[in-house]
Amino acid sequence: MTNVCLPPEIDPAPPSFTLPGQATDCHMHLFGTAPDYPYVAERDYTPSEAGVAAARKLYKTLGIGRVVVVQPSVYGTDNRCQLEFGARLGLPFRAVIVPPPDSTERDLADFHDKGVRGIRYILAHPGGLDLSGLERAADSARDRGWHLEFLLKPHQLLELAPRLAKLRCPVSFDHLAFMKADEGVEQPAFQALLALLRDGNSWVKLSGAYRVSGTAGRYEAVLPLARTIMQTRPDRVVWGSDWPHVGQMVEMPRTTPLLDLLQDWVPDEGQRNRVLVENPAELYGFA
Repeated sequence: MTNVCLPPEIDPAPPSFTLPGQATDCHMHLFGTAPDYPYVAERDYTPSEAGVAAARKLYKTLGIGRVVVVQPSVYGTDNRCQLEFGARLGLPFRAVIVPPPDSTERDLADFHDKGVRGIRYILAHPGGLDLSGLERAADSARDRGWHLEFLLKPHQLLELAPRLAKLRCPVSFDHLAFMKADEGVEQPAFQALLALLRDGNSWVKLSGAYRVSGTAGRYEAVLPLARTIMQTRPDRVVWGSDWPHVGQMVEMPRTTPLLDLLQDWVPDEGQRNRVLVENPAELYGFA
């Protein structure tokens, strides 16, 4: 049995800049309590509860106007918590899910009606979807205006890059594709990511800076990666809080400083608004 993660902060501070209207958090998770929302047996962590009330408080403080809930690995293919809690947030929301392999066309249509706009492939943790059906999933996603989202490690990106480049739907990478900040912009996996971005069918999330740097609060080494991504394809970048920062056992990252990083990563206000508003509208189909 895994240890329980640290809980998210109770009283987040306001950000140091004013967010534009409809600013979007493109990567967050919601967690209920077992047995209502049971976790899979094979998992890397056990989350603390992070429900609707805490998320509402966070977004009111930050000034977030739209949300994308993302299926975490610990729920396997049971997407109920994200969809049910997401619908109760009181904000326009979209969802990225891990659909059961036996999902029918009717199931997928029902997911779409509930706000789903993406399928998540979790390769960095156990229990994700089988890559053998990747191309078929991509074709299905394209037909619905969805995309495929990947949580993977740098060596996995290098291995998959030629295959991903051929997919017929948009592809998104969580947490700067888990790049190793201390290896800089010349590392092969980062160059592969940039090549995929240049092709125009791939997207990347400026999220999980502490997962890239390896330490909460120490994000200096992530700056060159984020700025290079922005210089390469500013129209293919979105931002995510990664709240409630699961998997943390020693020090809990604070969400507001992670949002404030955007002022350094994307110093131009127009570009920053694009990352927070226009790009999410395109990728997730917000009105």
